[in-house]
Amino acid sequence: MRRGIAATAVAAALALTAAACGGDDGDSGKKSGGKLSGTVTFWDTANDAEKATYEKLAKGFEDLHPGVEVNYVNVPFGEANAKFKNAAGGNSGAPDVMRTEVAWVADFANLGYLAPLDGTAALDKPDDYLPQAAASTKFKGKTYAVPQTIDTLALFYNKKMLKDAGVAVPKTFDEVKSAAKKIKSKSGKTGLYLRGDDPYFYLPYLYGEGGDLLDTEKKEITVDDAEGGKAFAVMKDLVDSKAAVTDASDGYNNQLNAFKDGDVAMALDGPWSIEGALAGKQFKNDKANLGVAPVPGGSARQASPQGGWNLAAYAGSKNLDASYAFIKYMSSAKVQQQTTEKLSLLPTRTSVYEVKSVKDNQMVQFFKPAVDKSVQRPWIPEGNSLFEPVRLQMQKVLSGKTSPEGGAKGIGDAYRKLLKDYK
Repeated sequence: MRRGIAATAVAAALALTAAACGGDDGDSGKKSGGKLSGTVTFWDTANDAEKATYEKLAKGFEDLHPGVEVNYVNVPFGEANAKFKNAAGGNSGAPDVMRTEVAWVADFANLGYLAPLDGTAALDKPDDYLPQAAASTKFKGKTYAVPQTIDTLALFYNKKMLKDAGVAVPKTFDEVKSAAKKIKSKSGKTGLYLRGDDPYFYLPYLYGEGGDLLDTEKKEITVDDAEGGKAFAVMKDLVDSKAAVTDASDGYNNQLNAFKDGDVAMALDGPWSIEGALAGKQFKNDKANLGVAPVPGGSARQASPQGGWNLAAYAGSKNLDASYAFIKYMSSAKVQQQTTEKLSLLPTRTSVYEVKSVKDNQMVQFFKPAVDKSVQRPWIPEGNSLFEPVRLQMQKVLSGKTSPEGGAKGIGDAYRKLLKDYK
């Protein structure tokens, strides 16, 4: 879910947006009588359950600024990072505004692809943003994005399946394993769906053992400490004991379908999957059957990674004035409130949490405290590149091709090649 593909053909990237990109519109960005005009092309990375809402919200900008046309383009998450780099690097076909995963901002800014937002209309009421959300928008003392949503992982569980099996909501992965045995005995179903294709889902296990990928202050690689191997061992044991089923590809859809159809009782997931889960046969007619709890802990603690999405302006856009205004609109308190009401996604503005409809949202009530306790990832240019070595070793460990300790060592070796100034 949190990983861009390694490579995408430049031609494919250009074909997606060459027809109507604001960056290629010579008329864009000009004001007529002080009014904004032209086209703003917006690349949105929302999933299938979210994109209709985001398109409607984006088009609402046209009502405020009749002289501006919003060209909404939904780009699959797995393709978005590479497509933006190809388009921005080739100076052709990049969008005016990009919805970026939090780990992408420092990378894009380091490459010179993002416009600084300090002192622009885009950065409206910066003191209203959650500090941990704002942290991912900074690079070398400048602001290159505006926080749109914030999230973390949690344990989604089927209340009825757990109740029928006579088990409580697991607080540790050891308890997940025990609960899975009873669930299998009662219903024949699997206890947990374990994402084996996405390295983001390795982090709760790593944090749970007290480890982390890096120590950015000391510039030390820590993933291959003992905790990294222990995290892989926990994952492998869940799969080997048949407490969990896993995958090597298309894990997002596989997990969501298995959970919402009742093939598994539990899954680690985030608020982006709430609407998708509620559409399934296990929850469609009984929404209260969907339970959400903190991620299970390991031997050291319970912890999950901080995720979310930011809005950034392409530095080469010929319509920066309208792009800044569009970012201000899409990150406004009003739009964030509407996003929460329609999709149960968490706002990044502190003021929105005071709105009654947001306060009363059950998913917000759980996920906000979880976000407050989540672990910030390394906000460095190489942040997104840290995931591919994890993915490769995770597949090797789960398939039995290497040991848990060997998997952690493999990640550390890859990091030392990637991060030359780390030890």
